Amino acid sequence: MGENNNSADDKLNAPASLEILTGPARGTASWLSGTALDISLNEEDMIRVAEAGSEPLQDGVVARLHRSGDGYEIEAREQNPLWINGTRVDSKQLEQRDLIEFGDKGPLSRYRLHHQGDRVRRSLGDMLDDVIDYTRVSRQPRFARLQKAFRDLCVDFALKTTILFRASVILALVALSVIVYQQYRAGLLLQQQAETSAHKLEDFTRALTRTNREALRSSDLNQLRQELSHSLSAAAERLELLEQRSAASTRIIAEATRSIVFLQGAYGFRDNETNRMLRYQVDAEGNTLFTLRGQPLLTLEGQGDIAERRFTGTGFVVNKSGALLSNRHVALPWEEDTTDEALIAAGMEPVLIKFVGYLPGIEAAFPVELLKASDEADLAVLQCSDVVDSLPYLDFSTRLPAPGDEVIVMGYPTGMRSMLAQTGDDFLAELQADESLDSWEVAERLSRAQFIRPLASRGIVGQRSESTLVYDADTTHGGSGGPVLDIDGNAIAINTAIIPEYGGSNFGVPVEYARRLLADAGITID
Repeated sequence: MGENNNSADDKLNAPASLEILTGPARGTASWLSGTALDISLNEEDMIRVAEAGSEPLQDGVVARLHRSGDGYEIEAREQNPLWINGTRVDSKQLEQRDLIEFGDKGPLSRYRLHHQGDRVRRSLGDMLDDVIDYTRVSRQPRFARLQKAFRDLCVDFALKTTILFRASVILALVALSVIVYQQYRAGLLLQQQAETSAHKLEDFTRALTRTNREALRSSDLNQLRQELSHSLSAAAERLELLEQRSAASTRIIAEATRSIVFLQGAYGFRDNETNRMLRYQVDAEGNTLFTLRGQPLLTLEGQGDIAERRFTGTGFVVNKSGALLSNRHVALPWEEDTTDEALIAAGMEPVLIKFVGYLPGIEAAFPVELLKASDEADLAVLQCSDVVDSLPYLDFSTRLPAPGDEVIVMGYPTGMRSMLAQTGDDFLAELQADESLDSWEVAERLSRAQFIRPLASRGIVGQRSESTLVYDADTTHGGSGGPVLDIDGNAIAINTAIIPEYGGSNFGVPVEYARRLLADAGITID
């Protein structure tokens, strides 16, 4: 800080000083020594301090300082207003850091006591204190105060700090700006990717609904046997690794397993005019006829088998009476299959031929009935039939998940293929020996042999919105409709789709939508 009105000896012996905070002399200091001092103020608001009576003052005296102990007492002169810490006074014993305002408009000074030999040095903290004190004490309009305080701080920083300090601050601000910009760009890119993926969700989910719609052939089973001769399936390996990594996850998986339903169904098409089902065209010997491209011929005439579209999916029990939750595209698969659109447009009506479910620990399949499908989310409420009460069920979480939270996704990805991959070579050999088996009988044998068991994968929540939960747990088609569990084993979402092009991320419908759908369907959850 600059100084005025004092010699070098005065500075060494002065017990106090006035630091000028506003006005044309802002940033200077007047050292105070002597028994009585007059303070004058000229037309330009310049402060001058002189010994009382030592010389004639051209400017009017606005205040007088009297030595009092180790400091000074100040009194107003000639009816000039004097303000101390924002309060008008006639006289006052000055204390350390008192703010003195001479006149109605200033200037503003700070009174500071010193130990002998001290010099006034202004740090960055002092500059900030000046700004805060001025903003707090000054009686100028608020906007004017803030504007002036900001301007003075910038001037002090630019002129009264070292070059090294200024360079360090500027470099730090530049580095911070770069980091903030990079974070902003990364967040913006992620948001754009999510929005792009959301627009493509409908197309992707159509592909996900396509499962094994034809009966398993001997070649399929032989391929599975060959795969098992080399290693376990990737899904089974992930399950084993998951169970080894966390005792808590193992407990959650074990408790939830008996509530995860394997869904298997088939549907055909009926002509609205003739009320006939679409069938395979057969010859006189009952053999299915095919096109030159190897596709089976279909007809509304004849006695061939009904042309079935078979599908699989996942559901889970939500109350002890056997109410299930799954995806709408699992319960109504024809809505998401582009190959069915032409048939529907031609006047064909989809008809559900068979819809059954399997639960771990229950050998026989049980019929499944659609109670209600949601119009606002990919959800459907189903009901188990012919199943005893007191089924184990999953509770809904009352806590909203946050990005970074761990989740567990359970279901039957790839349908029966993942379960067959875990059975072993002997079981597959038995199935392969029976060439008359179809997918219905294979599922029943899996159930009787206690091989109906969901797979689990663990992931992290990436994003959350009101309508969608995004997470990176591994799953694929067939896992649609399975629960997304938190670390307490409660359902937080219903798995609906995987977006491979979006880093393998999965989309889930938050359970709040499920609560509303269950209430609309008249289903009570515990």
